[in-house]
Order: sequence, then C-alpha cells, then structure tokens
Amino acid sequence: MSELLKISLPDGSVREMPAGSTPADVAAAIGPGLAKAAIAARVDGELRDLGRPFEGDAELALVTTRDEDDALELARHDYAHVLAEAVQALWPGTQITFGPATDDGFYYDVMAPATRDPFSMDDLPAIEEKMREIIKADKPLHREVWTRQQLIDRWKSEGENFKAEWAAELPEGEELTVYWSGAPSEEGSWLDMCRGPHLPSTGKLDPQAFKLMRVAGAYWRGDQKNAQLTRIYGTGWLNKKQLSAHLTRLEEAAKRDHRKLGREMDLFHLQEEAHGSVFWHPNGYRIWRELEAYMRRKMDGAGYQEIKTPQLMDVRQWEQSGHWGKYAENMFAVPDIVPEVEGLGDDNDGKGASPRVAADADWMAIKPMNCPAHVLVFKQGITSYRDLPVRLGEMGCCHRNEPHGALHGLMRVRQFTQDDAHIFCTESQVVDEVRAFCKLADAVYKDFGFTYEVKLALRPEKRFGSEEGWDKAEQELRDAVAEAGMANEDYGWEELPGEGAFYAPKLEWHLTDAIGRTWQVGTIQGDRVLPERLDATYVGEDGEKHRPVMLHRAIFGSYERFIGILIEHFAGRLPVWLAPVQAVVATIVSDADDYAKDVAAKLQAAGVRVESDLRNEKINYKVREHSVAKVPRLLVVGKREAEEGTVAIRTLGEQQQNFCSLDEAIAMLKAEATPPDLR
Repeated sequence: MSELLKISLPDGSVREMPAGSTPADVAAAIGPGLAKAAIAARVDGELRDLGRPFEGDAELALVTTRDEDDALELARHDYAHVLAEAVQALWPGTQITFGPATDDGFYYDVMAPATRDPFSMDDLPAIEEKMREIIKADKPLHREVWTRQQLIDRWKSEGENFKAEWAAELPEGEELTVYWSGAPSEEGSWLDMCRGPHLPSTGKLDPQAFKLMRVAGAYWRGDQKNAQLTRIYGTGWLNKKQLSAHLTRLEEAAKRDHRKLGREMDLFHLQEEAHGSVFWHPNGYRIWRELEAYMRRKMDGAGYQEIKTPQLMDVRQWEQSGHWGKYAENMFAVPDIVPEVEGLGDDNDGKGASPRVAADADWMAIKPMNCPAHVLVFKQGITSYRDLPVRLGEMGCCHRNEPHGALHGLMRVRQFTQDDAHIFCTESQVVDEVRAFCKLADAVYKDFGFTYEVKLALRPEKRFGSEEGWDKAEQELRDAVAEAGMANEDYGWEELPGEGAFYAPKLEWHLTDAIGRTWQVGTIQGDRVLPERLDATYVGEDGEKHRPVMLHRAIFGSYERFIGILIEHFAGRLPVWLAPVQAVVATIVSDADDYAKDVAAKLQAAGVRVESDLRNEKINYKVREHSVAKVPRLLVVGKREAEEGTVAIRTLGEQQQNFCSLDEAIAMLKAEATPPDLR
C-alpha cells in the first residue's frame, strides 16, 4: 500500500492523497467546479504548476482567477512564452532569449533570422494572430527537469546561441527546468527554458485579452557591446474587459502626458545639451514658485528652520556617511583641476585652456541627497536636549547620474530639488514627531485633492545598523501611524518586507491620481545609522553625550516630479491658485480695449495673475487658443459689457458663459487665486 500524503487546506481540513499526487488531483477530489477553475497552486507558500507532484506533506492553497495578483502574473508569463513560440513558428531561425512578465504585460527579446530585417511594428498583427491560434489550440504546458548538458546540447543543435551561452553558465547542481508547449517531442510542440510556474495549458489564456504594443531595441544581457535584439512588448490581462479598461487608461494617460501638456502650456522643455535637467519657462516656474511658497508656509508653521547647504562636498564625507559605497555609480564626482595655460596658439581652435587633473587632486562629489550636509549643520556648536527636536528644512537641489535611457520628462531627471527636511530628536520624541509629520502630509495632500495609501518599507537584506536598532525604528513608525489613525484599510496600510533604505525603515505615501494611477511621493525614515557614522551628538539631561535619532522626510518628494504628477492628475487644468495665468481678459471688438485694460488692472491689483488679449482676432479663435493653454478663466468683454460694467466669464472646459458685474468677478477670482492654506 502506497504512503498517504497529508495535504492541509486553507479551511483547516486535511486531505490524505496517494504519493505522487498533484494539486490538480486535490482539486478534482474536492469537486469538478474547483478542478475546472483552478489554474495553479501555492504549496507551502510557493506558487507552483497544478500538475507538479507533492514532495511530501504540504499546505495547499489552490489558485483561481479570483486570486488576481497570482493569476495575472501567471497569465503574463504565459503570454510571453506564446509570443516567442508564435515568432519562431512564423519565422523559423529566429533566436529567442528571455521574456518576463511586467507590471501591465510582458515582453520577449528575440533576434530575427539572417534572411530578414529586424522585427518591426508591421509584424505585430501577424504575430498576434499566430498567438491566438496557439491559445485556441489549448496546448498543454508540461514541466521537465533537465541537466545542464542536456540544455546546452539542445540549444546548440537548434542554433539557439543565446540560450546555449546562458545554459553554460548555470550551476551544475541546480534543478534546471524546461516547459513544453504541447506534448513533449511531438510534432508542433515547442520548448523553452524556464523556472515556471505556468498555467495548465495555453487555452487558459483569453485570446482576446492581450495586445502587442510596440517594438524596441535591446542588447543581449543589457550590454551594448553585445548583439542587438528586438524587444516585443505586449499587455496581457485575464479577460477582454480588463484589456479594454487598460487601453482606455493608456489613451487617457496619453492625453494627460505632462511632456505634451508642458509644450502646449509653454511650461518647460528638455534638450540634449543638459541631459536630465529641466529648462523652466516663465509659466512653468510660476507653478514652481507657488508650490515653493506654499511649502515654505507649511514648514514655517510646523516649526522648521530653513537652511541652504553646498552642492559640492569632499568625497571623504560621502565615504564616512556610507553613500559612496552604496551610490558612487549614481554620483557625479568632480576633481580639483588646474588650468593648463601653455599651448594656446592657433591650433587650439579658440577653445581656451584644456583642464588637467592635479596629481594630488582632492575629489569632490555633487550631492545626490542633503542628509550628510544637514548633519554637519546640526553639529555646529553644542546642542542640548532642551533644544530638541531640531527641524532643518531645505529646498535642496541634488544631482544623480541616472542612465540616459531611464530619463523620462519631469518624472525621472538628473537634477532635481527636494522639499527636504531632517528632524533631530531624542528617542522619546520619535513617535510624536512622526505622528505630527503624518498629519502635516495629510493636510498637504488634501489641499491638492489627492487620496493616498500609507506603506511601511521594512529592513532590506543589505543594511547598516544593529537588529535591535531596526526593531526599534520599525516599531516607532508603526506606533506613530497607529496614533495618527492611519494604520487601517481606509489608508491602505501595508508593510513591505525588504524595501527600506540601507540605513532606515521608511513610511511611504502613495498618491492616487484622477485616472487611478499611484505615485510614491512622501516619505519619512527613522535613522540611527547616519548620526552614528557622522558622530552627531547632543548633551542629555545627565550631562553626557547622546546620539539623536535622525528623521529624513519629504512631502512633495521632488518639485520636478510633483509638478509632473499635478499636470497629469489635472490634465493641465490646474487649480486657479496654481495656474501660471489665472485669467485672460479678451475683447470681442476693439471698442472694448480700454475697458479690457481697466478690468485687467483691477484684477492685477486684487492679486490675480491676468493677461489681456486685445488682438484683432475672432473671439472663437481666442477662446480656442487660451483653452489649449489651459487658462482657467476667460473674461470676454465687448461694447455692451463696457457700457454696463460687466464681464462674461468662460470657465475652462465649460461651454456656458456666466455674466456678472466686474466687482463680483474680481471677488470670485481673488478667492479662487488664494492658496488653500491662506483661505
């Protein structure tokens, strides 16, 4: 009699199954409905294929499409494999590499056969059709364990040079798996090297729930010295409804793209002469100035002292803080240079002296963050426990050496300015300070109309500091959020293992925008490492020196990114108080020019940012032009309005005009132009 395995289920029951049984067998034993619905399994917490046998007694949770996170990950992984199979079926001789799931889909890197050009957008319809054919064939996906040599021999025999190279580097003793699409070794079956898991068959995918989106160049193993491949991107979902909703979101996001709106509204531009740095135009910098003034008022009201620290600091300072060891590749280093004054003749092409690096040059680094400099300010003089907490804020300009390919408008730049601050406090003050920050951040985000979720990022695998220190720091953040009333479902409270900084756990604020996207912006981190490394102390009540706790915090995160988020959230239709131009007075006829000038002057005196449009153009043309520029209020005046002392107000996005007296219009616009914290 064969040994029976004990399989524990989520409801607390235990099923006894013969040795060699699979999760699919358990599903079938429970009932035909579950057997049909199950797509994978979690065995002792590990996501696995339904058909993979148990190795012994186990805890089992069957996965269905209701388990959306797991189901989407599996589906997207399978779509990637079906994509590679389709490409090779259509163009034999295509070499495949790898294709993972992504946040909203999948991709696969391939190399076209020598007989044709690299794949392009024109090839996508044919590939999609072939993918649907493979899905409808409902081919079983079957897992096998192979040796490394089996893999190498297989790939070499099929001319799969990239796969063969990768297989040769795999560890000899590791369990190496392949998956067949179709019955193993039968005609029409297809093989790929993969860790899995996969759905039971291709037919578990919805043939109407995916779409190939674009192609791009990619280098083998991400190295530009290697062969160039074609990366084919797709988006994949569990059903057609989800796909349609995603494509609608993409269409809406394209309309809201801050780069497009930035051009239309004349806010900023970027160009190669300053990779990753923003050229702010007057309109865009007006938004910046309003945000900066708003944040200064908030920080002043919360007891922060504003400081300004240097852009360049000696590399040894960054070594001591630990940043050089962690982030050196993302920092710009600057040597001490001596001008070469010889040889400035005609052959120099008028370029001036060429710099040279002195043999004994000191190296400086442009700051990628403000933290070490704030510690140096705190260390000036002697600080007593009576002085704590000390809250130091800075609108600090920082630089990080982001790869060119990663740069994205305002969202990812090389030069950015943070609404940064550091709070130096005693151990007993930490929870109160974090709780106060939670309330401050809440007030700010509500002023902009955002909802948000709060997450706690816990200790990463590689970190500085003691376990005791990490335990204390993580618990302090939990306690503060609980006391602020935010550690619950209403605020999406969640703990994220392994996602903290190398020196501290952190609370994260994830904003939700108008079309449902989330953006991680604000943070606060409880740090005991940097004060230790940079020898920050205060004199305690006992007369002895003690280490302060250092709280790193920001609300906007960076001005550049926050402005990008605001532009997309509001689709360019910023609240009146933030709009660069809050109102335009436009004339219908030239007879109203003097009245229009008088209206604009009175609005300006009331603190409204206003412009006049007296051009000899039709009013519909003016309305259209100022609508594109996203001016919130257009005040239309003609001969009648001039005689009656009235205006016709057109609100951006609305067809209806509202007529009112000039005094009423000024009062309304003055109220709308007032920042929310001053109302």
